[in-house]
Amino acid sequence: MKMIRAIIRTEREEAVINNLEAVGLYGITKMPVMGRGRQKGIQVGAIRYDVLSKLMILVAVKDNDCKKAIEAIEKGAYTGHPGDGKIFVQEIYKTYTVRSGEEKEK
Repeated sequence: MKMIRAIIRTEREEAVINNLEAVGLYGITKMPVMGRGRQKGIQVGAIRYDVLSKLMILVAVKDNDCKKAIEAIEKGAYTGHPGDGKIFVQEIYKTYTVRSGEEKEK
């Protein structure tokens, strides 16, 4: 399994979630985050914003669903401007179900 962690623009949330659902991926976790990328924030007039509000979406997927999840996120998050986001993929070695205590190896 893979854990996909996507940092996206907050206004692209609905498009990303709709795209994930369209490819059959419904389980997500989302949280508001603050950060900055290569552009080091933005300047609006005399005011400099060092960190920007973003949204982090976490999606755990089977290995064979990883590519379609990434494509769905990229398509939904894309604006063509700096700050569209980043996607990180990590290996999941074990999962546990809290209610049942069920443990699954990779």
